[in-house]
Amino acid sequence: MKNQKITNRDRLSHILDSITTIENFIGEYSRSSFLEDRKTIDATLFQFAVIGEAIINVDESILDKYDSPWYKVRALRNFILHEYHAIEDKVIWDTIKKDLPLLKQMIELILKSEFN
Repeated sequence: MKNQKITNRDRLSHILDSITTIENFIGEYSRSSFLEDRKTIDATLFQFAVIGEAIINVDESILDKYDSPWYKVRALRNFILHEYHAIEDKVIWDTIKKDLPLLKQMIELILKSEFN
C-alpha cells in the first residue's frame, strides 16, 4: 500500500534513472546488434514507459517553464502501451540516439533549477 506521495522531484529523478538505465542497456551496442537483441529492446521499452508515466505525473506548472515537446514523451509511452504491435525497433534505436540525450539535458536542467 502506498504510504507516501511521490513528489515532482521524485518523478523527475525516476526519469533520469530510466535514461541512465537505457544508456547502460545499450552500452557499446551498434544499431544492428541492438536490433537483434529482443531482451534489450523489451527492457528499453519498459524504461520508456516509465519515463512517459513519470512525465504524465509531473505538474504542468513545472513543465510549462521549459521549452520541450513533452507531448512526444507522453505519446511514446501511450504508443508503447497501446499500439505495441506497431512498434518499429529501428525507431526506438533512433529515439535513443537522437532524442534521449536532449531529454536527459532537459531533466537535469529542471532538477537543478527547480530543486537544487
